[in-house]
Amino acid sequence: MTGNEFRFFLSCDINLPVTFRIEKLEGHLPSTNSTNPADIGNIVEDKKPELYVECALYIDGAPFGLPMRTRLESSGPPFCWGELITLSTKYRDLTTNSQLAVTVWDVSCGKNEGLIGGATIHLFNMKKQLKTGKHKLRLWQGKEADGSIHSTTPGKVPKDERGELERLEKLVNKYERGQIQRVDWLDRLAFKSMDKIKDLESSKNGSSHLFVLIDFCSFEHRVVLQESGPNLLIPASIASTNELVTVWDPELGKINPSEHKQLKLARSLNRGIIDRDLKPSSTERKSIQRILKYPPTRTLSGDERQLLWKFRFSLMSEKRALTKFLRCVEWSDVQEAKQAIELMGRWEMIDVCDALELLSPVFESEDVRAHAVRVLERADDEELQCYLLQLVQALRFERSDKSRLSQFLVQRSLSNIELASFLRWYVAVELHDPAYAKRFYSSYEMLEENMIKLGMGGAGDGGDGFKLWQSLVRQTELTAQLCSIMRDVRNVRGGTQKKIEKLRHLLSGLLSELTYFEEIYKPNIKQDYGSFVRFHSFVKHDTSPIRSPLAPIVLITGIIPSDSSIFKSALHPLRLAFRTANGGCLKIIFKKGDDLRQDQLVVQMVSLMDRLLKLENLDLHLTPYRVLATGHDEGMMEFIPSKSLAQILSEHRSITSYLQKFHPDEEGPFGITATCLETFIKSCAGYSVITYILGIGDRHLDNLLLRDDGRLFHVDFGFILGRDPKPFPPPMKLCKEMVEAMGGAESQYYTRFKSYCCEAYNILRKSSNLILNLFHLMAGSNIPDIASDPEKGILKLQEKFRLDLDDEECIHFFQDLINESVSALFPQMVETIHRWAQYWR
Repeated sequence: MTGNEFRFFLSCDINLPVTFRIEKLEGHLPSTNSTNPADIGNIVEDKKPELYVECALYIDGAPFGLPMRTRLESSGPPFCWGELITLSTKYRDLTTNSQLAVTVWDVSCGKNEGLIGGATIHLFNMKKQLKTGKHKLRLWQGKEADGSIHSTTPGKVPKDERGELERLEKLVNKYERGQIQRVDWLDRLAFKSMDKIKDLESSKNGSSHLFVLIDFCSFEHRVVLQESGPNLLIPASIASTNELVTVWDPELGKINPSEHKQLKLARSLNRGIIDRDLKPSSTERKSIQRILKYPPTRTLSGDERQLLWKFRFSLMSEKRALTKFLRCVEWSDVQEAKQAIELMGRWEMIDVCDALELLSPVFESEDVRAHAVRVLERADDEELQCYLLQLVQALRFERSDKSRLSQFLVQRSLSNIELASFLRWYVAVELHDPAYAKRFYSSYEMLEENMIKLGMGGAGDGGDGFKLWQSLVRQTELTAQLCSIMRDVRNVRGGTQKKIEKLRHLLSGLLSELTYFEEIYKPNIKQDYGSFVRFHSFVKHDTSPIRSPLAPIVLITGIIPSDSSIFKSALHPLRLAFRTANGGCLKIIFKKGDDLRQDQLVVQMVSLMDRLLKLENLDLHLTPYRVLATGHDEGMMEFIPSKSLAQILSEHRSITSYLQKFHPDEEGPFGITATCLETFIKSCAGYSVITYILGIGDRHLDNLLLRDDGRLFHVDFGFILGRDPKPFPPPMKLCKEMVEAMGGAESQYYTRFKSYCCEAYNILRKSSNLILNLFHLMAGSNIPDIASDPEKGILKLQEKFRLDLDDEECIHFFQDLINESVSALFPQMVETIHRWAQYWR
C-alpha cells in the first residue's frame, strides 16, 4: 500500500459477529479481611478470589443483545482468562455510539457476588475507525460498568494522568498491528527497557489501580464506520498500476431516475381519455391472458404491470383481471390510487376466491380490503365457514383493530351459532400472541357485546343473547375442567388400566372435589350410580346443556364414565363419551400438551377439498373429522371408530380379510361387496392426492386408519409442506398392502384407483388459486411448519399443482408419481423399523 492510498472496509459490509478476547486482569485486588471478631475464629485460611468478567454491548446508550461472561478464574494474581468472546451482534449493526461495558465480579464472597469494578470503551475512535488490537481499561473499583452515552466509567486513562507507560503501550499496540516496522535486535532491546519502566511505574503507583486487558479482532484493512447512505471516505487517489480498484457505487440497485420519470409521464398520460378506447392487439391479448393465469404468488414485472395499466379500461369486464390490475397500481401516487379505487367499484364482480387474495398482506389499501369484504358478504354460511380460520388470521393484516373485516365476521356470526362458536375459539386461541393480542381481544369484545345485545330469536336459536353467549363461555370452562382431570390422571403411577380407572372415578364424581359436575337424576344405587354425570353450573346454578365445541348445534348434557377411556400414548389423550340432549352419544378425543393448530388447518383443507370434489360430482368418501384447537397446547377432535392399518395387518394379515369380516360377499370381488371395495379405492385415491398436494410427512401404518365401511383416512399431521422426519420419503403413502387389497398392480381396480387419482388431481388444480390464497392468509400464524418460512412453504405448495402442465400432461405426471411411490423400497425398510419401535415401546 503506497502512502497516497487508504484502503478500508465499511462496517455495514462486515456480516460477522463482534469478537474480542479477554486477556487478563492486572493489579492487586483490594483487601477483604474481616473486621468482625466473631468471624476470626471461623477463618481457617483466606478465601481465594474467583473472578469472572461480564461483557455487555451498548448502542446509543441502551443495552443491545445479551451480556456474555467468561469462565471463573481463581489462579491469580494475575488473573488470566485468554478467552474469546463472540457477541450475537454483528459489525454491520454498530453505530457511532457503540460501547463495550466490562464488569469484573468475584463469586467467592458468599451468596452475593462481589463487585470488583467496571469500565467502558468506545468501539470506534475519533476518526470513526474500528478499534483493533490490545487495549488496557482502567477499572472504576466498586462501580458497575455504565454503558450510557456519557459514561461515568470510562476505561481510558485521563490525559492528565497518562505517563510514559501509557505512551509505550500505545506504541506496542501499533507494533502488533503491523503499523511499526519490525527490527528483531532493536525490538528485543526495546522490550527489555519497557519491562524496567513498567516495574518502576507499578512501584510508584502501588496497587491502587486495576486494569483489564482486551484484545480486539483485527482485519486486513481498517474498518470505517458506515451506517447507511453514500461512502464519505472515498480513496484519495488511484495508483498508476494496472491493479483493479473496487469503488462503491451508492446508486447501485436504485431506480434509474430518467426511466422512472418516463414511466410516470406515460402513466400520467394514460390517466386521460386516450386509454378508454384502447384495445390490445392479438400479441398483447395473449400476453394479458398469460398474466391472468399467473398464480397469486407470482410477482409481476415492470413491463407486465405497465401492460395491464395501459389496457385497464378494456379489462373491466374480465373479473379475473382485478387482482392483477390492483397489483400494478402505484399506491404511493394519490391520483393513480384514486383512479384505481374508482375503476375497482365499476369492475365486474369478482369471485370469493379472488376476494381472499385482496385480504392478503400484499394489499394495504383499506378501500381494497373493504371491497373484498363486500364480495365475501355474498357467500353463504357454509362457504364462509370453510374460510373462517383464514379470515380470522387475516385480521393481522388490517390497518385497525375494529376493521371492516372484523365487523363483518361478528355480524354474520350473530345469525349462526356455529359461526359464532368457531369465531370465538379462533380468536381466543390467538390471544396468546403478544404482537396481536390487543387486536384479537378487540374482536372478542365486539362479538361478546353484540351477542349479548341480541333479543329473542338471535343466532337462529330462539334464545336471548346472554344465554347464547353463556353457552359458548361454558365451553372454555369445560376444557379447563378436562385439563384438570388430565393432570390428575397423568400423575397416577402404573399402567394404562390404572389411569382409565382413575379417569372414570373422577368423572363419576365419587369422593371427588369436582364441583363442576352433578348427577343428572337420582340414581338407583344398585344399578345406575356413577353411570354418567351431568355438568354442574359454571354460572350460578345454570344447569342448561353446553354446546359442543366441535359441533355447536349439538347440546351435550354430561359424560358417560363407563364409555370413556385413555389412549396408550405418551400424552395420554382422553377419549370421552358425551351424552347429548336428544339422547345420543358424542365421542371426542381431548389432548393436552400437543399443538393441534396444524392438524386443524390440514383437516380444514381436507374438508374444503372434499367440498370442491363433490361440486364436480366426485365423491371420494373422505373422512374430514372435526378438529378444534382450544389453546396453543390443547384441543379436541372427533373420535371416528376405526383401526390403524398396522393393527389390522397384525390381527388379520391383510386388508382384504378385515373387510371380508364386515362386508362378506362370495360373488363380489375378493369376497367383499362391490360397494365396500369401491369405497376403499376412492378413499385411498382421495387421500393420496390430498397428502401429496399438502406435502404431508411422517406417514406410516399407525396413522393410516380404516373404518368398517372401507373408508381409509389419515390422522396426525405433525409434518406438512414437504417436511418429513424420515429420509427419502415417497411422494405419497401408498403401501403394497393397499395395492394388494385392490387386486395388485395389474388389476382393473388398481387402474380405477389411478383414474380417480388423476381426476381428483385435475379438479383440485382448477382451485389452486383458492388453496394458495388460504395458505397465504396463514402466513402470519404461529403454526410451526408455516411460521418457519411462510414464503418457502407456499412456493412448495404451488409446485405441487404443476401449473405449467395441461390436464393431459398432468395425468401422465401423476401416474408416474403413483408408480414411483409404490415401487419405493426405502420407505418399506423405514416402515419395518417403525413397527419394531412400536413393538418395543
